[in-house]
Amino acid sequence: MMRRALELARTAASLGEIPVGAVVYETATGRLLGEAHNRRHLDKDPAAHAELLAIRQAARALGDWRLNACSLAVTLEPCCMCAGLIVNARLGRVLYGCDDPKAGGAGSLYRLTEDARLNHRVTPVRGVLADESAELLRSFFRARRYSAGAGEV
Repeated sequence: MMRRALELARTAASLGEIPVGAVVYETATGRLLGEAHNRRHLDKDPAAHAELLAIRQAARALGDWRLNACSLAVTLEPCCMCAGLIVNARLGRVLYGCDDPKAGGAGSLYRLTEDARLNHRVTPVRGVLADESAELLRSFFRARRYSAGAGEV
């Protein structure tokens, strides 16, 4: 599933979006329920993160907002907004690629998914295909800096 999330992240990059991809699937069967990539620029929506969009699709596919029997695979550590959504959706498991030391809400800066004060906890599985996820992000931002330096925006 993380490989599929990486494919989605590559699609995001090709569209000028920050390359993050996410997949929600039934943990026991592997049945895909939702998938998405970042769409903040395309949709002009600050909440259009890959995780949020994939979780919404999965809830619609199941006809329930409780995703206890589901897992989320995402290429970048979820931010605080997405980590909160992961808890509220009652996801059973979250796997992510690389850490996000600037905005991570599931381990780097905060541990919202594991906070005992909340009514649900999800222990993240960190570092799944981390090198590939990190390289995709590095390449994207390197190209963006290069374009900006060449006078292109």
